[in-house]
Amino acid sequence: MAKSHTSTQPKLRIVPLGGLGEIGKNMTVFELGNDAIVVDTGLMFPANDMLGVDYIIPDFRYLQERKDLKIHAFLYTHGHEDHTGAVTHVINAFQGVPIYATPLTAGLLSNKLKEARLTQMTTVHTFNAGDTLKVGPFTVDSFHVNHSIPQCVGFGIHTPWGVIVHTGDYKFDNTPVDGQPADYARIAAFQSVVPHNATHPDTARGVVLLMADSTNADRPGWTPSEAVIDGALDKVFREAAGASWSPPSPR
Repeated sequence: MAKSHTSTQPKLRIVPLGGLGEIGKNMTVFELGNDAIVVDTGLMFPANDMLGVDYIIPDFRYLQERKDLKIHAFLYTHGHEDHTGAVTHVINAFQGVPIYATPLTAGLLSNKLKEARLTQMTTVHTFNAGDTLKVGPFTVDSFHVNHSIPQCVGFGIHTPWGVIVHTGDYKFDNTPVDGQPADYARIAAFQSVVPHNATHPDTARGVVLLMADSTNADRPGWTPSEAVIDGALDKVFREAAGASWSPPSPR
């Protein structure tokens, strides 16, 4: 997607490098003129017939070939592998570009970078859901969403043409296990936002584009709360006499 008018405003371009129409390899480039941010750098797990393939990463040669493009940051929505798993490959190719993520996601990313001996090649910055990030010419509002891993966020990316809302993976869970429902108020507020430095009539529209997770959107019904597993877990623990239980460790 590209948006431009005969004005002094920079061209807005959105380039999905993975994750569009597929499960995995989530990686999206947001450009304003020659400035860019990238949201997520995920991997895809191979199909059963892809023998000898451990995982698949996005084809980011587009970014490598755009010598005129300055990448200001890699932003992450959450810690699942299909959104973070290619980070070592990307940072190895774009050394010095900083990372922004919530604390849990930042910890998972830092572990990957440490194992690949790439910790000196980037700086990992943490933020909390609800924080506003200023990255190059981009102003990015973060907002909390629910998913099957803690500390998930979506982004409201302000541009001269309007706000782009990128949800990340989400579901609306009013009884989440961590007691923190999605930030409905902050999400709703985007529509009333007048973008920064608006000089064109189109910019008064608030949200110009919604980029929403659509996994299972073709299935009727409502995704159940994560809390539905509480009863099943209680039953397992009660019946496991003499067994010891502890949370799994990443390593």
